[in-house]
Amino acid sequence: MRIGELARRVGVAPRLLRYYEEQGLLRPRRTSSGYREYGEADVDVVHHVRTLLAAGLSTTTIGELLPCMGADGERLIASCPELLDDLQRERDRLTAMIDELTGARDGLDAVIATAGPDDVPASSSGRS
Repeated sequence: MRIGELARRVGVAPRLLRYYEEQGLLRPRRTSSGYREYGEADVDVVHHVRTLLAAGLSTTTIGELLPCMGADGERLIASCPELLDDLQRERDRLTAMIDELTGARDGLDAVIATAGPDDVPASSSGRS
């Protein structure tokens, strides 16, 4: 399939697929006229890349991890035991970021709590 069809199937712009190629995450075949050709496996690769990006990993990290990732249907699995240390390190990094953001939110909540009931805008009543 060509880049436009892959883009439609995975729900991303062709430009993003070219970026993934530049990062070494996708390796399409080229026709004699230079067109990119993708296979069914590339659909899964894009889905896996999107999953790992959503988990907060960089494309550089994904490029290092992807060769050691397998799949069980839609679910990614760690195929290489040495991969677990890297994944745990990424998870710890995300946890630290979450803790930092939670602390910042709690600080804002403390400042907001000092305002009187008439000072709080209606839009802040739905905070989580």
